[in-house]
Amino acid sequence: MKHKISKLPELAKLANYSLLDNLTADPDATETGHDHQPREVFSGHYVPVLPTPLPEPEYISHSKVLFEELGFDDKLALDPDFIQLFSGDVTNLPAGMRKIGWATGYALSIYGTEYIQQCPFRTGNGYGDGRAISVLELVANNKRWEMQLKGAGCTPYCRGGDGRAVLRSSVREFLAQEHMYALGINTSRSLSLFVSKTECIDRPWYFEDSRSHDPETMVSNPVAISTRVAPSFLRVGQLELFARRARTMEHENALNELEQIVEHLITREYQDIAAQSPIPPRLTPDKILLLATEFRERLTSLVANWLRVGFCQGNFNSDNCAAGGYTLDYGPFGFCELFEPTYQPWTGGGRHFSFLNQPFAAETNFKMFCRSLEPLLQTQPEASEKLADIGDGFKAVMQQKLEKMWTEKLGLTAYNSDLLINLLQLMVNTKVDFNMFFRKLSHVPQHVSALEKSFYMPASEELQQQWTEWLQTWRALVNAQDNAEKLSEQMKQVNPKYTWREWLVVPAYQAAAKGNYQLINELQQVLNNPYDEQSKEIEDKYYQLRPETFFGMGGVSHYSCSS
Repeated sequence: MKHKISKLPELAKLANYSLLDNLTADPDATETGHDHQPREVFSGHYVPVLPTPLPEPEYISHSKVLFEELGFDDKLALDPDFIQLFSGDVTNLPAGMRKIGWATGYALSIYGTEYIQQCPFRTGNGYGDGRAISVLELVANNKRWEMQLKGAGCTPYCRGGDGRAVLRSSVREFLAQEHMYALGINTSRSLSLFVSKTECIDRPWYFEDSRSHDPETMVSNPVAISTRVAPSFLRVGQLELFARRARTMEHENALNELEQIVEHLITREYQDIAAQSPIPPRLTPDKILLLATEFRERLTSLVANWLRVGFCQGNFNSDNCAAGGYTLDYGPFGFCELFEPTYQPWTGGGRHFSFLNQPFAAETNFKMFCRSLEPLLQTQPEASEKLADIGDGFKAVMQQKLEKMWTEKLGLTAYNSDLLINLLQLMVNTKVDFNMFFRKLSHVPQHVSALEKSFYMPASEELQQQWTEWLQTWRALVNAQDNAEKLSEQMKQVNPKYTWREWLVVPAYQAAAKGNYQLINELQQVLNNPYDEQSKEIEDKYYQLRPETFFGMGGVSHYSCSS
């Protein structure tokens, strides 16, 4: 049996800080990391900063799946030194680990429009990781991982906030990341979750059973720290920041800093491209074009998969778009239950970030990504034209990915636009649960009655007839008569049975606030096996339509940005 890491000194041997070693620190930063007040950061790729530890941290949970992948023993999660580090105290680490964290700046654009208004200095130099602090980078089982504390206190980018995360949002992110991974979708991951037994903070939220659109009161919440893990936390917005500075030559190293961050992105996230580097490595036009092409491939696949499972990111700005092409920043996210093309769980999100509009948001983020690479090709007109062509090609690639996704979701051998459009219209008119419907369809039913458990209201006679006709057409196209069993198994691997249902998660974080973590552990098990049938008891509890009482309820059907 392979030895598993059970103590922090063993873990320390895996530490490997590529970002700190290869990129540039803010020259105005303190050596001690005591850098917690909002200020402008004019240059450098990161700011060294000390996390603010949780007072009296208590263990809630860890991801056994990720621990296994990293080669960690589950006992490590309860090791006092592990708890100390991942609840924010980096002052007493073993040799090999650095007693400092780091935060990064980035820019913001929304649908291709650059914003600096949210920066308190109106310059864009104060926008970045306001409460996310990375504390470790390591290589485990030949894969590089960065470990970042969410809610670990203020950084120079906190914009006047307290740098904390509440238990509610921490539970949501902790569960959702591993659920997304189990769904087979690229994502940041969850390592551990700790809560303070003594520190609370106030956040705006809803009264019990509220039907209000906006929060109505201030609620005291326990403070928590979740640790999220990814190959890197480099964002499109990060590249944008350095590209903006390079375009205006804000300082003499601006172009060089952009080149360094792009090269670092390739090294961290695109190893196949990095392997083509000359020695010593340098950023060639060919590498830049390969990077843009590969990111386009990843981003289009990611968004098609989001639609496949009903996921809505809610706030898909460029700063929430990981440059490695995976799901990042589980703030105002949600999963579509009652199917609505414009489903949007976040009260501040608007239709432009709604469910079926996510491909368009992705396209604008990709264009900002390409625009960020342009200063590196300013002396290479031929390469610049090719980069523009790659950007212009996003729409066609996205459409190909969507057609492939719908084809597989419906068990077809070829995309059928008319069949899909008719289906989506029927789903809207009948008020259908998105994921439950497709799971029911995966049983290859012969009659509409087998789909009715996914309907939120009985279908009229007219709709019943339309459903019957659609089902007959679909069954003929998939050759259901001779292919039912094989087709069913194939479709069940695409259409999950168990997906995120907010009304079932709310009781988990409410119980956790009272010190009861049983529901969190139960949800972990259910959500980490989304394609399995699971037990009759689990089915009766978690494979259900949203009860009527939860429709329109603040904090369940919609919510302000979780914090």
